[in-house]
Amino acid sequence: MGNDDITNGDILSVLNLNDFINLKKLDLSDNQFRSSGTIYGPKYLKVLNLQSNSFDNHIFSSLQGLSSLTSLDLSWNELKGTIEMKYLHALSNLEELDLSNNEIDNFTTPIDIRSMPSLQVLKLDDVSVSNISNMVQSLRVFSYLKHFYFRNNYINGNIGPYELRHLRSLERLFLDNSAVGGNFLQGIGATTSLKILSLTKCGLNGTLPVRGWCELKNLQELNLSWNECEGILPSCVANMTSLRLIDLSHNKLTGNIASSPLSKLTSLEYLSISSNNFKVPISFKTFFNHSNFKFIFLENNEIINENGLGNWVPNFQLEVFSMSNSSGCPTLPNFFYYQSNLRILYLPKNNIQGNFPTWLLENNTRFRGFYLRDNAFTGPLKLPTNTNTDMETFDVSNNKLSGHIPTNIASVFPNLVALNMSTNMFDGCVPSSFGGLKSVKYIDLSANNLSGMMPQELVVGCFSLFFFKISDNKLRGQIFPESTNLPSLKYLYLENNEFSGTIPSSLSTSPLVVLDISNNHFSGRIPSSMGNMTRLEQVSMSNNQLEGPIPVEICNLNSLFLLDLSENKLCGSVPSCFNPSSISHVYLNNNQLEGELTYAFHNSSSLVTLDLRKNKFTGSIPQWIGNLSSMSIILLRDNHFEGRIPHQFCEMKKLSMIDLSFNSLSGQIPFCFSNLTLEVTKKKSVLVVEFDSSSISSFISYMDKVELERDYHVSFQKTEDFKLTDVPITVTFVTKGNSYSYKGSILSYMSGIDLSSNKLHGEIPDGLGKLSEIHALNFSHNNLTGTIPATFSNLLQLESLDLSYNNLGGRIPTGLSELNALAVFSVAHNNLTGMIPEKGQFGTFDEGSYQGNPYLCGRPLPVDCTSTGPKPVLPSADDESEEHGFMDMEFFYISFVISYISVVLCIPTVLYINPHWRRAWFHFMEVHIIQF
Repeated sequence: MGNDDITNGDILSVLNLNDFINLKKLDLSDNQFRSSGTIYGPKYLKVLNLQSNSFDNHIFSSLQGLSSLTSLDLSWNELKGTIEMKYLHALSNLEELDLSNNEIDNFTTPIDIRSMPSLQVLKLDDVSVSNISNMVQSLRVFSYLKHFYFRNNYINGNIGPYELRHLRSLERLFLDNSAVGGNFLQGIGATTSLKILSLTKCGLNGTLPVRGWCELKNLQELNLSWNECEGILPSCVANMTSLRLIDLSHNKLTGNIASSPLSKLTSLEYLSISSNNFKVPISFKTFFNHSNFKFIFLENNEIINENGLGNWVPNFQLEVFSMSNSSGCPTLPNFFYYQSNLRILYLPKNNIQGNFPTWLLENNTRFRGFYLRDNAFTGPLKLPTNTNTDMETFDVSNNKLSGHIPTNIASVFPNLVALNMSTNMFDGCVPSSFGGLKSVKYIDLSANNLSGMMPQELVVGCFSLFFFKISDNKLRGQIFPESTNLPSLKYLYLENNEFSGTIPSSLSTSPLVVLDISNNHFSGRIPSSMGNMTRLEQVSMSNNQLEGPIPVEICNLNSLFLLDLSENKLCGSVPSCFNPSSISHVYLNNNQLEGELTYAFHNSSSLVTLDLRKNKFTGSIPQWIGNLSSMSIILLRDNHFEGRIPHQFCEMKKLSMIDLSFNSLSGQIPFCFSNLTLEVTKKKSVLVVEFDSSSISSFISYMDKVELERDYHVSFQKTEDFKLTDVPITVTFVTKGNSYSYKGSILSYMSGIDLSSNKLHGEIPDGLGKLSEIHALNFSHNNLTGTIPATFSNLLQLESLDLSYNNLGGRIPTGLSELNALAVFSVAHNNLTGMIPEKGQFGTFDEGSYQGNPYLCGRPLPVDCTSTGPKPVLPSADDESEEHGFMDMEFFYISFVISYISVVLCIPTVLYINPHWRRAWFHFMEVHIIQF
């Protein structure tokens, strides 16, 4: 029924069930029902779905009149505590009961109540049971159960080895992610009818026992994945002769599988030993008689190469073979030559060498997924001539393939959905035949040597295209014609090419989420039609030749997460209406933007990175900066900001990098800077969004008839082949005397403050010594006075400290010699005195770090602190009348000018008044002129 608008919580107030007397199936799931009243109407009702309502335990008494009921789903309700079996017993024909996702503790059974012989399926997943052991013991009343689901109950005790022995008819047991005792496998042998046993993530550890579980002669499917089992497989496993499926993946098991008991289980159809420490002979010779083999998963093990296999031909025909990230496999297995039924071949990250295996595609004409990425295949990519209409995913990325991209790819794989040929050495043009890929959704041709222009057939014919990445090539010309129609395109990556021309307004007709055209030659203005692309989350147009103002229509992009317009020729002001609440990273650096920051960004509380470096912004830094509570990196370097540094900076508790250098800021360094935490934040590190990368070896049940195509197709939706964004957040920060770009995870560990080249005055706050996580500190080229704080000796992570070109006095604190990480240090051109520390990193700094301090002595300066002779009288660092040892230069210049004017005026005046002196002066000048 599923009506969210139902306001009355009673079923009978909404439905007159007496009108449905012949009803056999009723679905009332996903409503807001709280009660039902006593239901008698549908006498023949067999299936009742009450999932996701608000029923409590009284619902059972309301259902007693439904004696024909065979299936009841009460999952996701508000059942709690004890369930009284007298109500369930009235449902005499009930075969399947689902009570999952409730808060059930146990079942109580009166003495006169017998077992329920009809109930065969009981589901108690996620029941938040208060005591697992008590719950399991109360299940005695269900002694005829065949299928028991008790998953995701990993709390409050565990299931002991013999607590399920009364369920002797049990055929399927699913305890995944529920706690079982360490000896559980020893006691499970009593359930001799068991056919399926699934114990994923149950906390099993140590070596596997040699008794109990091996006695399950009827067991067909066994799943022990994601536990901590170790050691070799016990030989008794060979007794489990009915096994068709065994999953031992993600454990710590060891041994050579060729000599293990697995080689004797000829009934096996499915084998998964991924992520263990097994040794796997690549020939698989000991398994050649396993004629039932169809699925093999070998990831993350050690592969052993063998020689001299003779003419051994396997009896099996595989449908799925998966072996990734395994060591020791430089070539393809020989038995592949005899396989003709392969549907999925998954071989990434094995460093397999040799020419591309065209023969695999010729021999196996029903491939659906072909994954050879992250290997070392060489030579040209040659495709067979026969057509494969089943192929959906073709991935040969990150190899060493060369030559042209085959022009017949669309005719060979006409129904291709995902194509990844990135990170190879393909050259030439993108084939126009790509336009024939009518079903393709994902194309990645990035990181090759492709050249030429974008074929129009591709952007016209591939109307299903969802993800298109062709970055890091040498493509040129216009990206798309104005008539382009890509109605499904959401992710477009064209960065690092040679595309030119203007940005086509036709892009606005696509539902783009990510647009990256950075590092090209685009010119002209950013089109105002960009305001129509309201789904955009990430935009990067950096390093082009774009000009003109930022269009005000950008204010319509309320979903933006990243905006990068850096390194262009944009001018004008930032639109004051630009305040997307979701924005996290903004890069407008290296443009010609100007004006004041009025109200742009003032409500962007999610903003983490703001880079406005190298523009022409003016005015003061706005006080609303304190509203940006998520801010971690703020870079305002090389602008025309003036006034004081607002104390609201200190309200941004997540700040880790501040660059206000090369402005005209005045006043003092805010004392509250000492309260900054400079915390490391993961949010600023890497921006990567991927499709779900769930395991390709999900547990299957043959009894449930799960189709291969649905559960084993290693499709683009289950791998990391197509990353929606793989460009890490990058920040440029000047430290250690150079400009460094911090990218990805490294950025998480960087913190610094740069206030250099401003007009700051006053003393350096002692409290800055609390910034224990800081890596770079630059206060150079200001008018700072006072002394170097001794508290700086606490900055143990500090790598760069620049205090040069200030008016600092006093001594260099000896405690700074304890800063073992310090790589760059400069106090040049100050008024420091005394001996230079010699310990630690100070032994590595050259004379340039100290020049311009006439009263410093000691290495590396040529001034010896122990030399004898007259010593200069050192001015006091606290002498207020001489500004801490420096002459008042303004007073000097004024006095000099006055004295000069006085002399020039006085001499003519005296000569004019006194004739005797005048004659003597003219005689003196005449004699010296003659001598000259």
